[in-house]
Amino acid sequence: MSLQSTVETGGLLDFTLIRVDNRLVHGQILEAWLPYVKASCIVIADDEVANDFFRETVIKMAVPRDIEVLIYSIEEFGKSHVYDESYGRKAILLFSSIADSLRCFDLGFKFRRLNIGNVYSDQNYIRCGASLFLSESDMVRLKRMSDAGVRIDLRCVPRDKSLDFKEIGR
Repeated sequence: MSLQSTVETGGLLDFTLIRVDNRLVHGQILEAWLPYVKASCIVIADDEVANDFFRETVIKMAVPRDIEVLIYSIEEFGKSHVYDESYGRKAILLFSSIADSLRCFDLGFKFRRLNIGNVYSDQNYIRCGASLFLSESDMVRLKRMSDAGVRIDLRCVPRDKSLDFKEIGR
């Protein structure tokens, strides 16, 4: 059992979905992913949101009251949380960028699965879906995580066919 203890939640969190989505909380998260993974908590690890009271307030207002929302900076989250997927309350962890997910991984939050949902890059990109455009630097970061044993799943909603990063990241 993990030694992680989250004061705000009064216990352990089971991170059933770790996702990169530049929109953070939106309809796909609330209407598709929350019920699918049966989560009762959304955790956002994002420096901008953690330092912007207005954005934090708007996000919390958008989420149903029975779902707890916790917001951390990348460094605070990466250094203070332990990845766990079998104990505690089910939670979704959201990053707004692939760079943030890798940074958190490098800081010590060693997850085994990562869902890439909505990423846009106007730099030299590879289109992997209707709302998934990966830059060359995104590809390098994802390959690094994949090489470290992270299974990377590319899909917007649970009903979509999952595309494994290894299929495009060769």
